[in-house]
Amino acid sequence: MEDSLSDRDKAVLEIAARSFTGPGPRERAIRERLGMSPTAYFQLLNALLDDPRAAAHDPITVNRLRAARAERKERR
Repeated sequence: MEDSLSDRDKAVLEIAARSFTGPGPRERAIRERLGMSPTAYFQLLNALLDDPRAAAHDPITVNRLRAARAERKERR
């Protein structure tokens, strides 16, 4: 399918779906698996949350993170 997610986008979602004991292990996974900074990862992840292809690929993770993002915006 032409409009499917890239391997990198899928890897971003896979890391987002995982549970980590703190920021250190997550940052290490981001750098080792994706070769990018945590800042770049979170920017890409935030963009993916608005991509319908990401929601189709991993609806549980995307919907959970969308809800968390909406909750953070409400608190501001």
